[in-house]
Amino acid sequence: MVVRALAARPHLDVRIFGDAGVLQRAARVTGVEAPRADCVQPVTALAVHEALPGQPSLAGGRAQLAYLAAAVDAALSGEIGALVTAPISKDWIARAGFTHPGHTEYLAARAGVSDFAMMLAGPKLRVVLATTHVALRDVPALLDPATIARATVLAGRALYRQFGIARPRVAVAGLNPHGGEAGRFGDEETRLVEPACARARTRLAELEIPAVVTGPCVPDAVFRQAALGQFDAVVALYHDQGLIPVKLLHFDEAVNVTLGLPFARTSPDHGTAYDIAGTGRAKADSFLAALDLADNMMSLSL
Repeated sequence: MVVRALAARPHLDVRIFGDAGVLQRAARVTGVEAPRADCVQPVTALAVHEALPGQPSLAGGRAQLAYLAAAVDAALSGEIGALVTAPISKDWIARAGFTHPGHTEYLAARAGVSDFAMMLAGPKLRVVLATTHVALRDVPALLDPATIARATVLAGRALYRQFGIARPRVAVAGLNPHGGEAGRFGDEETRLVEPACARARTRLAELEIPAVVTGPCVPDAVFRQAALGQFDAVVALYHDQGLIPVKLLHFDEAVNVTLGLPFARTSPDHGTAYDIAGTGRAKADSFLAALDLADNMMSLSL
């Protein structure tokens, strides 16, 4: 996936934190030219038996963690302007000592930021999550006006500063069917979402970001409205509320963006796909989209 994507973007100025041998073997399998040696910063030199495609190992888990740590070091020092991460195996990287739920939390901890959020961005729909990987039964207890407002402000700020949208339009989804229907199905819309939108408007005005915040919006309609161009992003209150419409529309081209970091960070919106590793069948579409978006975000942030 990585070598195929980079072969399709030879003009990009990239630095690859990885393993030259692994990259060369992957290039032979996919039938593309291997990345130039001057683009590769070797972090490991794994033996062939330590990096067998589709056969995860502790050595591979340690390598994933080492690549990520080296790349983040470079981003924090200003050596690179944007970071595009490849998928990690949460199982095997945890065995190597990784203690965070995923990339997002690790990057926030390394950067020392407490206000951060996950955006999934496709050509027609961008979604920012107020809560992420938690059980559905736990979502209402985790939501409060401050949490929802934080995600909304991060969305508006990113759209303005990193996506180049002069007047960002951010919709905030309700939690209940029909947006609660005047309290018949719950009061979270009036008790949580309305005050969150008010807080977000105030904070965005303080930041001199001319964003328009709309909410609470009816959940079963707002994602379609955004996809048709009425909004630039939707703040979803829980994981599947936001990711189901994104993956329906943009399964092969959605990009995971971490908001709130001091550098641009993107990633393909899929996992390691060990079942097809080494076959040459892995699509590069999402990684290509992540590369292109990181390049654009970096340019707009300069």
